[in-house]
Amino acid sequence: MLQAVKARASHMVRVEIEVDHLDQLAEVLDEGGADVVLLDNMDSPTLRQAVAMAQGHVVLEASGNMRLDRIAEVAATGVGYISVGALTHSVRVLDFGLDV
Repeated sequence: MLQAVKARASHMVRVEIEVDHLDQLAEVLDEGGADVVLLDNMDSPTLRQAVAMAQGHVVLEASGNMRLDRIAEVAATGVGYISVGALTHSVRVLDFGLDV
C-alpha cells in the first residue's frame, strides 16, 4: 500500500508511518518507501533497537509519552527527531481582552 501512495503522491510529499512495535518497524523497513517512521510510545532500550534496525535508511522520530525531563535520554538513543505533545496539550491558557 505504501508504494501505491508514493506512486500517486507528488515528489514533494514525504510519507511518515507510525509504528508502536519493532515488528511493525521491520515491515516498514522491508517494504521501503517511507521517508520518516514515527516510533510511538517506546521506551529508551526499544528506541535504541529501532535505531540499530533502521541503520540510517529512514528518519526516525520518537513520540508518545515524551516528557521534557526525558528528552536528553531519548536523544541519546540516536533518533532523528523527538515530538513532545506536552508543549501544546499541557499549556495553560491565558484569556485576556483589550477594550479600546
